[in-house]
Amino acid sequence: MLEKTSQHYFPGATENWERSPPAEAGFDAEALQQAINHAIASETLWTRDLQRSVDEQMNEPPPYNEILGPMQERGGQSGVILRGGRIVAEWGTPARVDMTFSVTKSFVSTCAGIAWDRGLIPDLHAPVRELVDDGGFEAPHNDGITWHQLLQQTSEWQGTLWDKPDWIDHYRHSDKKGTRRELREPGTYWEYNDVRVNRASLAILRVLREPLPEVLKQSVMDPIGASDLWQWHGYRNSWVEIDGRQIQSVSGGGHWGGGMFISAHDMARFGYLYLRRGEWNGRRIVSEDWVDRATTPCEQNPKYGYMLWLNGTQENAPSAPASSYFMRGAGSNVVWIDPDHDLVAVLRWIQKPKIDGFCQRVIAAIAR
Repeated sequence: MLEKTSQHYFPGATENWERSPPAEAGFDAEALQQAINHAIASETLWTRDLQRSVDEQMNEPPPYNEILGPMQERGGQSGVILRGGRIVAEWGTPARVDMTFSVTKSFVSTCAGIAWDRGLIPDLHAPVRELVDDGGFEAPHNDGITWHQLLQQTSEWQGTLWDKPDWIDHYRHSDKKGTRRELREPGTYWEYNDVRVNRASLAILRVLREPLPEVLKQSVMDPIGASDLWQWHGYRNSWVEIDGRQIQSVSGGGHWGGGMFISAHDMARFGYLYLRRGEWNGRRIVSEDWVDRATTPCEQNPKYGYMLWLNGTQENAPSAPASSYFMRGAGSNVVWIDPDHDLVAVLRWIQKPKIDGFCQRVIAAIAR
């Protein structure tokens, strides 16, 4: 649906994307360069061999550590800073297509938003089993799980999907990772769990009945002028039949390979779409209502929304405004969206503890 032309700037094709000198965009150029220097000096400690790095980070026993989707070597530290939609700074190789790990989850969430905007998911608080009858949402534990819970990672879904059991991601961020724990009532406990995100991706595919990469391309990425270079992969065993067609259910990250392979330039466009609250040059891409829902804090973890990291508590980035939010993936890959300063920044392959220092330096560089 077309709306009246926006007064904001929206970039055309990448080669026509307007650049703005830092001073014209309201930055102190020297101070902004300090932020960029900080990022460059803070390159991730992950090796270029991402499969090796994932093995070291996840420390999962065989056969649960098996890589099922494509992987590739990573690039170097790079990034892009937008203000008002114009590129103010870029460094490294922002056009390089790289794995982006759990930034992919924000694309999964956006596909859920498309299904919701189309009326295919009429009630986010309704049980998923009312629309998805594939054996994954049966009694006694999974039958009450809602879309809202899947998107906020509070579903406590139990089962095995694509040869990965849910318990392999129990205690995700502790030395007890992969240890079975007693499950809670769905909706009462937050856990970052890639098996459950993949289950959400499959459920969304079931209601859209089209490959999520095709839906994303037609409904989002083409309209915002993204390149044709990004790829969204699933696993070699994540194929399902829908309406007589074999479709690959894509993954929500690169934990076992797959996920979104994308450039910093295209990530910046996607972040800018959210900064503009789902509108692109007068065209409604995602509803404002969905953006509001996606950025509403989870009761069990106020730092999290619908597969977005929120900064209302300022725990994710103490130096960034509370209105900021992030798309984040291991490595680290980051899209920082700062409505207070009309700002989007993309960071590829930066050490996670160094992200806030980058935010602090960028904010400090704003001269007006």
